[in-house]
Parts: sequence; C-alpha cells; structure tokens
Amino acid sequence: MLQALAIKYRPKTFDELIGQKTVSTSLKYALDNQRLAHAYLFSGLRGSGKTSSARIFSRALVCDQGPSSNPCGNCKQCLAALEGKHIDIIEMDAASNRGLEDIQALIEQTKYTPSMARFKIFIIDEVHMLTSQAANALLKTLEEPPSYIKFILATTDPLKLPATVLSRTQHFRFKQISQNDIFNHLKEILMKENVNYEDEALKFIARSGNGSLRDTLTLLDQAIIFCENNISVTKITDMLGLLDPLKIKEFYNSILKKDEGKVFEFLKEFQDYEASNVIDEMLFYLKESFFSKSTEFSTLIYERFFRILSRAKSITSDDDGFTLCVMAFMMMEASYLKEIDEKINEFKIDNKKEENNYLTSSMQENKSSIEQDNNHKNPYEILTDLIYDRDYDLGECFKKNTKFINYENEILAITSNAQGEDRDKLNKGFKLIQELFKTKFGANAKISVQKEIFIDESKLQPITQDLSNSQNKKIDINSQFDEFKKDAKKFDPLEDTKNALRDCFGEPKIEN
Repeated sequence: MLQALAIKYRPKTFDELIGQKTVSTSLKYALDNQRLAHAYLFSGLRGSGKTSSARIFSRALVCDQGPSSNPCGNCKQCLAALEGKHIDIIEMDAASNRGLEDIQALIEQTKYTPSMARFKIFIIDEVHMLTSQAANALLKTLEEPPSYIKFILATTDPLKLPATVLSRTQHFRFKQISQNDIFNHLKEILMKENVNYEDEALKFIARSGNGSLRDTLTLLDQAIIFCENNISVTKITDMLGLLDPLKIKEFYNSILKKDEGKVFEFLKEFQDYEASNVIDEMLFYLKESFFSKSTEFSTLIYERFFRILSRAKSITSDDDGFTLCVMAFMMMEASYLKEIDEKINEFKIDNKKEENNYLTSSMQENKSSIEQDNNHKNPYEILTDLIYDRDYDLGECFKKNTKFINYENEILAITSNAQGEDRDKLNKGFKLIQELFKTKFGANAKISVQKEIFIDESKLQPITQDLSNSQNKKIDINSQFDEFKKDAKKFDPLEDTKNALRDCFGEPKIEN
C-alpha cells in the first residue's frame, strides 16, 4: 500500500527520533529507572515529533517486556499499539473535542482499570484548544489520577495553557530540528526510495521546511513527483518559486561591478517573484558565503549588505518592485563607499610613509651632525655644552665634579668626585643629563658613572715609614716574654684597689 513519506517513515523507537536527543534521552532514562510521572506535556513546533514521541512512550509503557526504553515490537501490546488499535491507548484531538462534555466523558473512562495492559494512557493532542471550562474540569483528575492512568498532552502553544495545567505535568520542550539533521534524514530516505538527487536541491527542500520534519517530508513527496525521481536544483527552484543561486550570484556581481544595466535587467526579472522571497534568497546566499569564508565579499561589504537586506525586509509596501529597487540602489551605494574606504586607507598609508621618510632623514641629519661634532669634540665635551645650554649652574657643577674616561659602544664612561650639595644637584639633574645625551647620541646611548677614589698621601707616608722600619727591626720574642713576667709579679690587685679608693675619696679617717 502506498503511503506518504511522513507516515511511512514515522519513527517507531526513541533512537529513530530525529533532532530531539535531549527529550529522547530523558524519557528513556525515566522508563529504564521506573521514574514515571502521572502526566507529561510535550510542546514544540509542528512536525517536531511530539505525537510520535507520545506513541513511542505509550508503547514502551504497555510492552509486556517493559516498561522499557526499547519496546520489543513483537508482543501483542506492541503490535496493537503499532497498528493504532490498542484499547488502552486513547488518542483525543482537543481541536475537535474541546468542550466540557468531551472532557467529562474522558474523566468517566479513567474510573475503569485497563483492559489488557498495565496502564491506561490518554494522549490529548493540541490540548491548548480546550475551553477554559474543559481545562478546569480536567485539573483534579490530572493532578491525582488513579495509579494505572497516564496522561500525555501535546501542544504547539504552551503559553495558551493555564498555569494550573502546566504545574501538574512534566514539561518536555521539542526544539526546532536543525537543517543539517533534516538534510541527512532526507538523503537516507531517498536512498531507500531509489530516487536520484542533487545535494543543493535537498538543501533547498530542507530549508523550506522551516524546521518541521513533517512539512519537509511533504515537500519531498511533492519533489519526487515533480522532478520525476530525479531531484535537481533547477526543478526544485521552479517548484518552490525560488531563485536559482546562480542568478543571485550574478546579481551580486553586477552590483559590485557597478554594472547598472545588468542590475536593471535583474530587477525586471525579479518582478515576477515576491519581494520577500527574493530578499530571503539573497540573505541565504550571503549567509552561506559568509560561513564558508568566501573571499567574494569583504567584511565591510558583508556588514553593509546584511544591514540593507534586513532593512529592505522590514519595508511595508504593496509594490514589490519598489522594495527591490530601493534595496538594489542602497547596495550599489554601499559598494561605492568601499572605494572611499580604500582611498582613506591609501591616504593613511601615504602619510605613514611620509612620516617614516621624515624620521629617517632627521635621524641621518642628526647622525651627520654628531659625526661633525665628534671631529672637534669628544662626547663628554659635547654633553657638557648641552648641559650649559639647558642649565648653566648644572653645567658648572657637572664640569667641576666629573672627568671623562672614554666613549665606547654608545656608553660614555665618566668619574665623579661630587660631595655634599654638588652631589645632590647632580643626582637631581641626572635624568635631564641622560635625556640630553640620548637626544644627541641616540636612544641606546648610556652614561656610566664611576666613583673617583682619593688617597691622602700625608696619612699614607707615616704608615709607609713604619712598615719600612719594621722590616729593619728583628723582634726578640724571648726578651719580650721576660719583660711580661716582671710586670706580672709587680701586679697586686688589693693594693691597686686601695690606691683607687684613695684617689676618689682621699685618706680614710679613723675614729677612736
């Protein structure tokens, strides 16, 4: 029996669920570890897998081998669930059964135990369509159902649900399926269906589904028929009413080349399409080029074109041709601005070159002046003159207290004998002296100051004389030792103490 691709390839296990890894992982863990709630809420974009997940979860709950994250698929419970004939899995469309009477009938069924499975499961699709009276009637049962009852609610708009309903359920959010996941899934399906295809054509189909796998598979069904089992870019763009990417590329090139005649030809051709579709295609092409790191556009052009296209997308006008013309003129003006930026950069480069040339010439002049000065004066004398020109007193102090040693490897070696106030003055002015020296002799030039050592020859002469005399004398150790022994015998500690007391207090008075 022929089936639509969306039905034929509906996932039957959590592993087959496309693009919802977070949800499938959580539900599998809950099943394997018996962490089951009494009510679940699945919300997300249409075609994101909410109803499919609810059916898989229901089958996992009633399987004879379960509850398990991998229902066997062979037991009578699984077979009945796969055929949609399980008596204990009740599906209800709240869009067509939204009244109070419908919910009261559902609540009445919860009073009876399951007929053949361990749980009785109610799947309510588009639950946000229930009337406020119906939602309120469901609250009590939803909060404290019998142990054998499980509720699975599905909605595309959870914000329309009362907070009281949300608080009584475990909420799982189904995200929009990525284009890459959809693209890979389409390739697998077409390989199984033996249909030829071009990758770029599949990308157009995946993008047109807007994150809904069901919508994308519906488009794929249509594409197989329209393209007669050979899906190509040309046919897909015709089927979807999109522009060929090659035309978009040529349109961009004509704008960058300022080919106004070619631009006007494209604008006339684009009048057969909706302006919003043309702008979307141009945005998509620009985005793909940007993420592929193409050198077709500069970073500046990317920024300007993105801004212009987003502005054109927001223009509200009944005349699509007018919107496209405004967009094209703005983009052409933006490409002209590129030339202005280049001119500014060229001007900056020229200025920098002139500055470098000026610095080079001034350095050469400075070097030649140094060489001329060196022909007459040494660096120390040149520095002294510079200090005199800046601060006469500092120059006098510098000349008075310093002496020139040599000048090698851009290092001026001098000695200093400054003391007291002169030393303080030179210390305070040393930074200025260094700056003057570097200004004249270059940034790497340095001053090395060495302390000058003075020797007082008048004090040195007696020491020299004693040393010469000691060399002529021979010291008799034995005779000196004998003298020491004589002095030791004369020493009387008691007598010496008495003599010291007499010296201090006089002769003692003896009273009768």
